[in-house]
Amino acid sequence: MLQIGCRKRKRVYSREVGAVENCCSRSPKEVVVVSKANNELECSNFVTAANANSAKQKSDGVVDVEHAVVASSSSTGIELFSTGNCGACIRPPGKKFYLNRLQFRSQDSEEIGDVVSLPELFNPIESLKQVFIATFTSDISWFLTYCKIPPHLPVTIACHSAERCWASDPDKRTSVPFAEFPNLIVVYPPFPEVIAFNNDRKNSGIACHHPKLIVLQREDSLRVVVTSANLVEKQWLNVTNTVWWQDFPRLSSPNCLSLFTQLTVGEINIGSKCDFGAQLAGFMASLVADVPGQAHWILELTKYDFEGAAGYLVASVPGIHLPKSPSIYKSKYHLLGSKHKLQPCGAKFLSSVEASVVGLSHIYHVSADSNGEHLKKLALFLGKCRQNMDGMSEIVLRRETNIPADKNAVSVFIPNPEEFSAGDFVQLGFLPKNIAKWVAPLSDIGLFSFAAYIFPKEVLETAAEGSNKKVKLILYVYAGTSLSIISEATRLEYSSAICSLVASSQRYVGLWRMKEILSQYKWPEHFQSEFLFGSSSVGCVNAQFLAAFAAAAGKTSMPFSDSEESDPDWGSWTASQELKNPSIHIVFPSIERVKTNRSGIMASRRMLCFSQKTWQRLENVGILHDAIPHPRGRVGFPMHVKVGRRRFQCKNGSSFGWVYCGSHNFSAAAWGRPISERQSNGNTRNNSVLGSRLHISNYELGIIFIVPPSDAIGYSTKQETQNLDDIVLPFVVPPPKYGPRDKPATAQAIREALKEEREVDEAVLAVDGDLMEEGITEEEEVVMEAAQYNVVQEKEDEKAYADQLWTQLDSS
Repeated sequence: MLQIGCRKRKRVYSREVGAVENCCSRSPKEVVVVSKANNELECSNFVTAANANSAKQKSDGVVDVEHAVVASSSSTGIELFSTGNCGACIRPPGKKFYLNRLQFRSQDSEEIGDVVSLPELFNPIESLKQVFIATFTSDISWFLTYCKIPPHLPVTIACHSAERCWASDPDKRTSVPFAEFPNLIVVYPPFPEVIAFNNDRKNSGIACHHPKLIVLQREDSLRVVVTSANLVEKQWLNVTNTVWWQDFPRLSSPNCLSLFTQLTVGEINIGSKCDFGAQLAGFMASLVADVPGQAHWILELTKYDFEGAAGYLVASVPGIHLPKSPSIYKSKYHLLGSKHKLQPCGAKFLSSVEASVVGLSHIYHVSADSNGEHLKKLALFLGKCRQNMDGMSEIVLRRETNIPADKNAVSVFIPNPEEFSAGDFVQLGFLPKNIAKWVAPLSDIGLFSFAAYIFPKEVLETAAEGSNKKVKLILYVYAGTSLSIISEATRLEYSSAICSLVASSQRYVGLWRMKEILSQYKWPEHFQSEFLFGSSSVGCVNAQFLAAFAAAAGKTSMPFSDSEESDPDWGSWTASQELKNPSIHIVFPSIERVKTNRSGIMASRRMLCFSQKTWQRLENVGILHDAIPHPRGRVGFPMHVKVGRRRFQCKNGSSFGWVYCGSHNFSAAAWGRPISERQSNGNTRNNSVLGSRLHISNYELGIIFIVPPSDAIGYSTKQETQNLDDIVLPFVVPPPKYGPRDKPATAQAIREALKEEREVDEAVLAVDGDLMEEGITEEEEVVMEAAQYNVVQEKEDEKAYADQLWTQLDSS
């Protein structure tokens, strides 16, 4: 069979004609329609004709490289191998992933399985409207040349910078590096101060912008690519990576509610099985929220239909995260327009935002309230306020349009429930400036309305102390009367405010997001199962993290465990159970495996990370397994994949479960380290292994594919992927367990191997710090434990802002 240039496969049935014409830009005459019922005869005739035509072209010495199409027979249809316009006809993988197309050294080597290259993902370039990329490392010059990016095309690239991502000034976190590409902007997403050493941004901290996301916008579709490959030549051509993508069609009219869709709202199951658009919008918004010129991306996402998403996005965003309230309460007081008003009939709840009240100490400090008059009135009003089951009380927000210091100022009041109509209030303070800057414009024009809740006990304690502690405030976000015209809010002020709202909306991230997705199904522990995770980096793993990861993935204890059913934690997976009966297999290349790489040990030295301390901790646990590349043609090439799977075996031989692929390595920095709050007596308030807070260091993004149990509610036997084994992993399964002499390719093991082979001199070996892909250090555990007991104080700029508002409010 004649094969020229880039080989691509596409089975063409009658139901796929439209997709092929759109994808390949071929006329109807160039598309062969195959009836599935009669495909054998059609295949035979077509293959004979196509191969005869190819043979004639070859014998004549003329081959039309641009339009050549070669076919081969198949029991399931016809496979077209388009040799021109590489990538135009590659069909999206659906509920599985492809691998990147490697640049083999040997001309005799041929890739087996589903593969794709970076240019193939971008084709056709001509129809692209704009591009968004998130990556850890990048070689932008190579990318522009390799993918033939037009100089005029708007391209946004979010990437990591140890210095710029910690900068407090947003202007220092953007750049336009190429004069010949004036529409290409590089963004360095911010790391929050709360995860910095000593809560001081100047000290930096352990954090990493580590996602690998590509969003390609066309007029009629939006392509979303989730991969494990960074935007560098080596990782796309010489290292194995996973690649998943899907094309989402354009809607006839924008759907603004897609920005806020949730699988569940508290205890309320809203019946949506797809929150792909909201997860994508929330993650992208977190990267560009303080870059107004990029806020338009969020509104663009409302133009596309994500209902047919093949999987669930899993995002991690750095910070110390609190769970969403388990219940959603009806709000009485709404900020809509310039005044608060009673709840509009049928107002639709969209999301919640964790915020705070600033300026409390200004009026309740001893010097300002020497006789305690203000404090007594506050206590009286708080005592009258009704508390919900979460211990929260609703309060009132009011716009302050006459304060010169900030046109967006929003005051926070405690109402007197008995005298509300008379306007009897006690003012607590104000919304923080960074929250008011988007609450005010969005409520003023009626796009959204806002309600607010505080914890009365916390407010009274802080006021009595006269301290600068932050007082938590929860915003409820509702659809406003003008929400239907959100797509017309093109003014920079409004698009930026919408982006900030979407970024701030509470969503489950990391381990908690995995639990949200997988808890939709009951996974039968009595079935034979296999649970593994393979990655190029393994963090400071201990029993607590292993148990938390297993619990998030749906692991529960068997009914005959020591727990009693009356115990609130009955059935939950714990660290002690993980120690007794390890549930997860960690797949990581042994040092002997790395020594056999075709490019030598140095090819893996920059990618692999496995601390010696973690190896000492896990050496005798028996959960490490060697990573042997699959398929066989990839043996000898380094792997940079991050893939997890939990597989259940049915008696009939079929399998179900789930598979993850993306950017998350197997570390608490990526997935989050659960934190359990301690009471004053030292006891743990929350016994769940998933904690009451989640400390995440990295930006990450991945996707989970689910093949549910056959008895799951809503399960359809007509689903495309019925067997989990249809999702082929990039390493051999089951992976071989480490033998007595096997060791992981830790930094120390790699250094020793290099010394033995004398590939580099001692001076090069001494430099290690900036060679690892992900900076996981032994300090990670210390930092996260210390973070448990930090009391968040108002920052100096927040206090100064509130003092200025109080002064101008008092004089008005």
